[in-house]
Amino acid sequence: MAQPKKLRVGISCGDINGIGLEVVLKSVSDSRIYEQCIPVVYASKQVVEETLKITELPDVELHHANGIDTVEQDKLNVINSWSHEVKLEFGKSTTTGGQCAFASLKSATEDLASGKIDVLVTAPINKKNIQSEKFDFPGHTEFLADYANEDNPLMILAHEGLRVALVSGHIPLKEVSSNLSQELILTKIEVFNRALIQDFGIVKPRIAVLALNPHGGDEGLLGDEEIKIISPAISEAREKNLLAFGPFPADGLFGSHHRSNYDGILAMYHDQGLAPFKSIAFEDGVNFTAGLPVVRTSPDHGVAYDIAGENMASERSFRQAIFAALDIYQSRERHKEMTSNVLEKHTTKRKEV
Repeated sequence: MAQPKKLRVGISCGDINGIGLEVVLKSVSDSRIYEQCIPVVYASKQVVEETLKITELPDVELHHANGIDTVEQDKLNVINSWSHEVKLEFGKSTTTGGQCAFASLKSATEDLASGKIDVLVTAPINKKNIQSEKFDFPGHTEFLADYANEDNPLMILAHEGLRVALVSGHIPLKEVSSNLSQELILTKIEVFNRALIQDFGIVKPRIAVLALNPHGGDEGLLGDEEIKIISPAISEAREKNLLAFGPFPADGLFGSHHRSNYDGILAMYHDQGLAPFKSIAFEDGVNFTAGLPVVRTSPDHGVAYDIAGENMASERSFRQAIFAALDIYQSRERHKEMTSNVLEKHTTKRKEV
């Protein structure tokens, strides 16, 4: 019996002065990784080897590949995204750190787009020092959406049965209300519903939609976005046979067991969804970008300069991000197979008639 194909997992290194490469190296020290995939990190031989000395992980065997065609199994493959030597300054935000982060992301994204790698797992970046003429985005999500020419990416934070998605992402809090619209919320419900089906294997997802204002606006006393925007979007989604419910006050839903009645929770803004999520599943949570033709995940933490270079970072979230990317890829393949078979059978029956 033929062995299943091992997927190639591309890994962008993130900010080299943060904990990104440390959690990458710690993640691949787990032998289970090599049973399921071939990890490929985009960085440089010098930076990876210097970080490896700090983490002191003897079980990590490196292979310096000249390109994706020369990668090897059972090793962490390193593809150079820059050729010059750089200075590591752990715990500091530097221009070099941002430049290397972008070079790595660019190389990995190009290989992902061309099918040379199967999925992408991104280590954390510093959203400020990575900014340049070539990277003018709030974060990974927006960059990848622009690269793929997709207008409606959706950030989903996932851990086991808890999945939280965001209507608005990396924008100032004062701009959230003005950016919300019935059309936008409906679109995010539709993208979320599709992701829950094809990426997480849920047949008929139930989505809880959060209110924007405290107490759901108290019938307009504390704000009318629920009345004018959110509720109409939910009603329109229901008309399209999507199981959307709400709007629910965020504190009440996250603070009770009722959240387990839903397959996904759609929050109106970043901290409304991510603060409770991270309080529940910080070390094991995974960030997944839905609405793209490719699979991209990341850990749910940042660069953590305060502990960078100290060999203190936990790799649990990054390791989960690798496994999640593999699971989502396989779920998409199963969904494609099931839906294509249905279309094929339908076409065959029509021809027979």
